[in-house]
Amino acid sequence: MRWPATSHIIWFICVSSTVIISDLLTKNWMLELIFAPARQIVLTPFLNLTPVWNSGISFGLFQNNPMVGKLMIPILAVLVVLWLFFSLHELSRLQRFASGLIAGGAIGNVIDRLRFERVVDFLDLHLAEYHWPAFNLADSAIFMGVVFWIYAAIVTAQPRGEET
Repeated sequence: MRWPATSHIIWFICVSSTVIISDLLTKNWMLELIFAPARQIVLTPFLNLTPVWNSGISFGLFQNNPMVGKLMIPILAVLVVLWLFFSLHELSRLQRFASGLIAGGAIGNVIDRLRFERVVDFLDLHLAEYHWPAFNLADSAIFMGVVFWIYAAIVTAQPRGEET
């Protein structure tokens, strides 16, 4: 395992810290705004602020298995963050940025699990009667980080001179 360059560490910490702070601020704001008392706020025809406590993982999976949310997910998140950190020297600039997004989102949700034993979700995206499972800023950062990571991997894997 090779230690990343100082500039990569600073970039990683700045991106992940921005995500963590933004995530915690929005969650605390939502706890005051829509969780106590519980109420829904309609923002647009396709987006509501809806209070949801998620003790499971993505899409509410494993809600009834407390060991997954309390123990397995935080441990897995820490392992992923460590892997991303120690991989920084091998990654493209976009992948390092994406790694910061993923790490910040993962840490933001782990903080919720340590504070509340569940995650604060509040963004309710929907089209007519179909609702995407509620999510938060940390989830969005993780998703965008994965998208950027995959995009960068595809672009850097493409041989020069070829177009997709």
